[in-house]
Amino acid sequence: MNVKRSMAVVVGCVVLSGAGRAPAQDWPQWRGPNRDGKVSGFAAPQTWPKELTQKWRVTVGAGDATPALVGDKLYVFTRQDADEILRCLNAGDGKELWQAKYSAQAVTGAAGRHPGPRSSPVVAEGKVVTLGVGGVVSCFDAATGKELWRKDEFPKVVPMFFAAMSPIIVDGLCVAQVGGKDTGATIAFDLATGDPKWKWTSEGPAYGSPVLLTVAGVKQLVAQTDKSLVGLAVADGKLLWQVPAQGQGRFFNSASPIVEGTTVIYTGQGKGTKAVKIERQGEGFTAKEVWSNDQLGTGFNTPVLKDGLLFGLSDKGSFFCLNAQTGATDWTDTATRRENFGAILDAGPVLLALPSTAELIAFKPDAKEYSELARIKVADTPTYAHPVVAGNRVFVKDSEAVTLWTLQ
Repeated sequence: MNVKRSMAVVVGCVVLSGAGRAPAQDWPQWRGPNRDGKVSGFAAPQTWPKELTQKWRVTVGAGDATPALVGDKLYVFTRQDADEILRCLNAGDGKELWQAKYSAQAVTGAAGRHPGPRSSPVVAEGKVVTLGVGGVVSCFDAATGKELWRKDEFPKVVPMFFAAMSPIIVDGLCVAQVGGKDTGATIAFDLATGDPKWKWTSEGPAYGSPVLLTVAGVKQLVAQTDKSLVGLAVADGKLLWQVPAQGQGRFFNSASPIVEGTTVIYTGQGKGTKAVKIERQGEGFTAKEVWSNDQLGTGFNTPVLKDGLLFGLSDKGSFFCLNAQTGATDWTDTATRRENFGAILDAGPVLLALPSTAELIAFKPDAKEYSELARIKVADTPTYAHPVVAGNRVFVKDSEAVTLWTLQ
């Protein structure tokens, strides 16, 4: 997801744990197990160190895709020369277990500064699914890297900044948004065979990624398109509800929706942040606006929801906190100007952020003010992927490499 530099799929994994805590969680997909940016089992140190300990660093190629962590395996999706490459690394020492590659479409135009994939791999049911910059969906055996199937439903048709959404696996289906503006679709592929099970072809993809919502017993896929926020039935792709949410000018839908109960919060560059409640209405559903904050929206960042508060990085480059029940602004940190690319994770006692400045920032989940606890450099190049946090480990993908850091 990038605009001029704008295609950053800020991706990341940071999972930290320690003695006496539950085993570190897996991070099998975009924004974690529940696609909500929440890290479990993290115990913040009483005194934060000035730096982390580097355990290994491996050059893997260009890309903004967040790695996926499952057990002792780290799946990293990048580009080298003309190929997109999926690697499986041993998470403990960084050694390559296998790789699979294929020739991929070149990234051109305004997106050319980011030639690698933006989309995070998703791992489930012994398979890994990737979405390349050209909209090619590929499925591999997670243990061996064997290619199981590949689909290219809209050859050479991509959004302005190329494909950036991250697929989701649910109920034996892999759902991806492919194609480009005015010529695209949301497609559910059979995970086992790759056969399309349903297609919704009314609107093309944006740059955010879909999440799940269940209302009145109906499981729904909530997604941003290039024009709308929509709810699609997981079972058959039927459009259940729709809210206009079109980008304007150089503004694009680049944030993933946020779900709390039956409320969906969505945000976008230049458009502020809004909340709608999804309700059953007769045989269908309706989306009723709950609140709207026209002053604070995000660029290339999806906020996290914690204890009724929404924490994010605004399109103006400031950390902020909103009341998720009313939409009122609690605070914005205007002391430090940042770019609007970054990841924010809810790590329990603290919030962890990784802006494109490659500084891992810890701050308090406080409704009163921005209170920074630590700022630690974790790469020498810009970081557009999310960190992956597991136990006391922090995996960081920078411009060309993946590094494992540990918090002692």
